[in-house]
Amino acid sequence: MSLSYITRPSTLKENAPLLIMCHGYGSDENDLFSFASELPEELFIISLKAPYQLQPYGNAWYAINFDAEQNKWSDDEQAKSSRDLIANFIDEACSKYPVNKDNVTLLGFSQGTILCYAVALTYPEKVKQVIALSGYINSNIIPDNVSEKDYSHLSFYCSHGSVDQVLPVEWARKAPKFLDALHIEHQYSEFPVGHGVAPQNFYEFRKWLVDRI
Repeated sequence: MSLSYITRPSTLKENAPLLIMCHGYGSDENDLFSFASELPEELFIISLKAPYQLQPYGNAWYAINFDAEQNKWSDDEQAKSSRDLIANFIDEACSKYPVNKDNVTLLGFSQGTILCYAVALTYPEKVKQVIALSGYINSNIIPDNVSEKDYSHLSFYCSHGSVDQVLPVEWARKAPKFLDALHIEHQYSEFPVGHGVAPQNFYEFRKWLVDRI
């Protein structure tokens, strides 16, 4: 397999809905996996480890660099490479495990969310649902011709902390308008927290997912 990962098998022996988790910058595959025990047993859950190792620990989907003026910039070429790795991994997982390739959900946090948006908008045929926690749409890593693609089957749950100090909530607020323009079904919620997932946020996206799988 092209990426390292951990799994929680489904109670179903075949055609299980697949949930793939993509952690944030500086974290690892164990981070979001803590949600697994609270999610429906029929889900086959895979939590990915991002390919770039950080010092002294943690991983990233792409580098975030600071210049002398402390401006942040993302390595979009690395981001595209990770986007394609995740897309390829979906195919690998669907071949290897008893899952339904037509019922794949991506769940991301922060940098992982940015990648989940990019995978779904670049390869919509591989994804059905996206849970986008504390991230935003980076237009540099999605195709120019998004308006020509068929996204009619996609569904997004997007949420953000209203006092997020890491990724400004204004960035996340652009997503509903962007998804509206592509006629993509979505729900957008904000919670009075910083860069994290509040308990009520978790219960809301869990219910959203249960209604769709």
